[in-house]
Amino acid sequence: MPLSEHEQRMLEQMERALYAEDPKFATALEGSGLRTYTRRRVYQAVAGFLVGIALLMTGMVAQSLIWISVVGFLVMLGCAVLAVTGWRKAPKPGEQPLPGGAGGAGRGGHNRQRRSMMNRIEQRWQRRRDEQQGH
Repeated sequence: MPLSEHEQRMLEQMERALYAEDPKFATALEGSGLRTYTRRRVYQAVAGFLVGIALLMTGMVAQSLIWISVVGFLVMLGCAVLAVTGWRKAPKPGEQPLPGGAGGAGRGGHNRQRRSMMNRIEQRWQRRRDEQQGH
């Protein structure tokens, strides 16, 4: 469902305010960085999977080195998990990624900053809605 003209203006105002307040966070929300990161991660996982297949085959050919087959299988399994999780986290084209995007979960202070900024944005949004409903 497309946004109304008023909603589009409000969204543009919020975007400008976000860029003015924290340009680094705003560019992180654009999605291109996260999309590139997840795409690269999936490609690396596929390459690792192929290395795992090579190790598995090497271990099968040299039957005295069966442990290489086990290592190859584990590499394949790990890379398959990375590829699937990376693929699921990748935002669809035109979709906005979640604010907790790539690697943000491990930094407690950074997450608090994001939360407080999001709270301020939500408060401003609510204030604007209240002001418009009052007029």
